[in-house]
Amino acid sequence: MTDTKDISSAKRTIEKEIEALKMMENEFDDNLTKALDLLQNTKGRVIVTGMGKSGHIGRKISATFASTGTPSFFVHPGEASHGDLGMLTKDDVVIAISNGGESKELSDILVYSKRFGIPLIAITKNPQSSLGKSGDILLKLPDDGEACPLGLAPTSSTTATLVLGDVLAVALMERKGFSKTDYKQRHPGGKLGAILQRVADLMHTGEEIPLVNEDTSMHDALLVMTSKMLGCVGIINKDGILTGIITDGDLRRWLSADIMNKKASEVMTANPKTISPDVLAVEALNAMNNTGKGITQLFVVQDNKPIGIIHIHDCLRAGVA
Repeated sequence: MTDTKDISSAKRTIEKEIEALKMMENEFDDNLTKALDLLQNTKGRVIVTGMGKSGHIGRKISATFASTGTPSFFVHPGEASHGDLGMLTKDDVVIAISNGGESKELSDILVYSKRFGIPLIAITKNPQSSLGKSGDILLKLPDDGEACPLGLAPTSSTTATLVLGDVLAVALMERKGFSKTDYKQRHPGGKLGAILQRVADLMHTGEEIPLVNEDTSMHDALLVMTSKMLGCVGIINKDGILTGIITDGDLRRWLSADIMNKKASEVMTANPKTISPDVLAVEALNAMNNTGKGITQLFVVQDNKPIGIIHIHDCLRAGVA
């Protein structure tokens, strides 16, 4: 049986954190634009730092920057005081996070930033804190208490910080015109990498493409079709333009004794469905699945000339589904 007290507690927590986000939303000012200008135009990296829970959130913010086109890494303030300050350069920007703004562990990195003229973006709820006063730009967190019933455990504050990091990362993506191709280059592994692969990444090229001329005999066309093992052969005219395709299905539909006496152009299905090499592989898979004709391969063309072929099995093997 569901405990109504648990449900009520869950709702209170969510409502409290939503309140904090709405407060932050209403407090955005010119400093947000100034921070984005600084982050976009930096010649170096975005160095994120923070202690405790702020540090955990900072690591995620840095990782999001790095994966969306803004070079970034996290520096632990404790490690910074023992040599890692050397990782910072004058071309970098520092984002320092502390809800209350008085984390003593941040002092060395703040002093270092000031000494060497490294721009500092402060994220804190307290503009009058040590961090708030040290920052060249202040991004204020909402001062609305925590969702924790004791008002102590970082909950609303860390949620707000996390969302603020997403705000910065998304805005920078939009400013830079960060594309799916850019994203794929940073996510080559796993399911995400598979989904973002393009047809050009998976297609068969060169000698692997089953092609014959329009006046090729069906005997020779079948030999090519069999040797390439892709279940089809493409038909091209004298200009190299793809004019048709012969598939296993076409052969079954003919089932005529005199098929071997015909030319490829007489048996082919004209104007076959094709695809561009720049299209996502998942779109190629959808195109094959949604025709209602049982298509299992698509010729890849540029200027109507075949440059490759992609089979449904290529997509499935690559994890595109």
